[in-house]
Amino acid sequence: MISVTILGATGSIGSSTLDVISQHPEKYELYALTAHTSWEKLAALCIAHRPRFAVLVDGSHASELVETLRKRDCATDVLIGEEALVEVAEASQVDYVMAAIVGAAGLPSTLAAAKSGKRILLANKESLVMAGGLFMRAVEESGAELLPIDSEHNAVFQCLPRDSNSLLNRLGVTRILLTASGGPFRDVPLSELDAVTPEQAAAHPNWDMGKKISVDSATMMNKGLEVIEARWLFGAKPQEIEVVVHPQSIVHSLVRYSDGSVLAQLGNPDMRTPIAHALGWPERIESGVEPLDLLNVQELTFTEPDLSKFPSLRLAYEAVAGNEDRSIALNASNEVAVEAFLKKQISFTSIPKVVESTLENCDSHPVDSIDDVLAIDALARIAAAEQLRVFGFQ
Repeated sequence: MISVTILGATGSIGSSTLDVISQHPEKYELYALTAHTSWEKLAALCIAHRPRFAVLVDGSHASELVETLRKRDCATDVLIGEEALVEVAEASQVDYVMAAIVGAAGLPSTLAAAKSGKRILLANKESLVMAGGLFMRAVEESGAELLPIDSEHNAVFQCLPRDSNSLLNRLGVTRILLTASGGPFRDVPLSELDAVTPEQAAAHPNWDMGKKISVDSATMMNKGLEVIEARWLFGAKPQEIEVVVHPQSIVHSLVRYSDGSVLAQLGNPDMRTPIAHALGWPERIESGVEPLDLLNVQELTFTEPDLSKFPSLRLAYEAVAGNEDRSIALNASNEVAVEAFLKKQISFTSIPKVVESTLENCDSHPVDSIDDVLAIDALARIAAAEQLRVFGFQ
């Protein structure tokens, strides 16, 4: 049996992972499920799936969780705090770790999994955005397996040769093309974006995602973070990564080769497909996803992103072309700005303005350790909070 820890089990990726695992009870068992504050959801998952451990980062409702599990005769042990996340990520009994905690909060536990040589199913892109160099060195030194879960990066992985540890040019790869749906405002004029509400921004047309990621998709910052992620995952230069807007979300990404070939991975927009791919790799397992019916695909269109309308993507390209600390500040300031937007403290169009101003006001710092990463992240959040007042928050 393959033992699995799911970091961020109560989110959409966690739910999809549990769905795939439940289809293969003879192959996978759950070691731990984790949540930050959603103790009721975590309790329901533990009762349904019976992991060995449940981790609740915020222990305010730990007693309620323990009591609920006891009443349902669920023998899952409850652990509390951020240290417990690391514990269940690096435990010797664990084979695979699904890293699905959103944002910078997922970095320490995901890095712990890398250092302990696990197979990491990486849905927490911030681990590479914030600490790409450190993270990839940890993977290499420990012999960990790193398999991307983002649909775009998983698609690229599937389109590369199986033994793809070489530099891209040695594989004959000339370009990685990441597809983007364009989000809910793809066809909305720039003049109307200032009045966009959080509810509108969180309503993604193709994917079921959390609020923060949905807003990032609406600003196209999510795609910018994916550019940075691809730079580390595949050893690519920024100029070797291209973003194309593909509203249908059927082609999940493409790889162009020097002989003129372009390989693409296609499928219905369902995260269970990349999750099943990473769980079963190098084999294929059932995901529960309906197969793509090409006869019902009326059209596949591709356009260039409008950087004047979506400046967050431009900012990400500028960050990845600079020192590593630029990506850390980009991610931190974006998290602060998105949270402010969701609280209706700033407008939608102020999100990239806060990010750009923060980057302009942050000094450069070397990134040699996880402490450096966390320090730069903290400084960028302070700078972003100061910029909020400039763009509408009093």
